[in-house]
Amino acid sequence: MPANRMALVLGVGPVQGLGAALARRFAAEGLPVFIAGRSQSRLAAVAAVINAEGGVAEPVVADATVENDVQRLFRTVTAGGRTLEIAAYNVDSNIAAPLLDTDAETFTTLWRQNSLGAFLFGREAVRHMLPQQRGTLFFTGATGSLRARPPFTAFAAAKAGVRALAQGMAREFGPQGIHVAHVVIDGVIDGERAHSRFPQFVETKGRDGLLQPAAIAETYWQLHRQHPSAWSHEIDLRPYKEPF
Repeated sequence: MPANRMALVLGVGPVQGLGAALARRFAAEGLPVFIAGRSQSRLAAVAAVINAEGGVAEPVVADATVENDVQRLFRTVTAGGRTLEIAAYNVDSNIAAPLLDTDAETFTTLWRQNSLGAFLFGREAVRHMLPQQRGTLFFTGATGSLRARPPFTAFAAAKAGVRALAQGMAREFGPQGIHVAHVVIDGVIDGERAHSRFPQFVETKGRDGLLQPAAIAETYWQLHRQHPSAWSHEIDLRPYKEPF
């Protein structure tokens, strides 16, 4: 791998989460990883794990919905001549609400955290990748990216926007060497959020009923490693038990 390349993951929360798993997987390949999110304490915990495993991780606090924050984030990670090898947008904000109970503020919040944040992140990533005409840009999708079901209609609208953004960027920048991939997570991730918010549901899923963060991260890495003559733009991941 060329020298001075690194990875950036925005949307890193708990150690037992997908953002942390992505960062750990990229770091395991020798890429210095910048991890970004809104919680300094959570970022520090994830960085400590990666550094203890022999990788290199640096936390940066940033809000995906604030344009100045996102621009500052990219200036920080590319300082000193570092170049982006991988940029992953992993923000996944969800609020359950029947449509008639969804106010404009809730709908707008979901749009900002999912769609707007993806746009700001993706635009800056491409700006930094185009000079070298290479790089992989990931967007983490969800079941709602493909179909809307109550009480998550507002969330699905926001996630569908992320999918449309990824499609447009892939068509515009793929010919210029930028691999844009949208990964649909069709199921529940076996992470801290699921265990803390709905433990009974987790228990009913049984063995291999939830997506393992490390297994998802492995797929991201393999997508990054694809030969440009056979790129995937969209892939869906689910446990073998999950109906679809």
